[in-house]
Amino acid sequence: MTLHRSTASYANNCPVRDVLDRLGDRWSTLILQQLAKGPLRFSELLRAIDDVSKRMLSRTLRALEEDGLITRTVYPLKPPAVEYALTPLGQSFLPHIEGLVRWAGEHHAAIRAARAAFQHAREEALV
Repeated sequence: MTLHRSTASYANNCPVRDVLDRLGDRWSTLILQQLAKGPLRFSELLRAIDDVSKRMLSRTLRALEEDGLITRTVYPLKPPAVEYALTPLGQSFLPHIEGLVRWAGEHHAAIRAARAAFQHAREEALV
């Protein structure tokens, strides 16, 4: 007897895929890393992550809030002030981010060298 599972069903129920789909994007980890320093307003996050667009920052913040990793607090000022902060769940992810950042720093030169060697070999093969 062969068991079949749909790819979509598996992807939706696989915790690794589900979490990596969200936290493996270009911006989520950088935002969480910034919020590790303490609560920040939208404009502060925008300045801290200089190459993120307002649209992508807004979209990513919404997704992180949806996942319970950050909170969004609106203060009734004129204009309203909005502040983002890590939740306990978001805080629990910080050691993993720190490990990733440390690993990337230790191995970045080797990865860049491997990329260059790969590209060189590829170009040589085309000649």
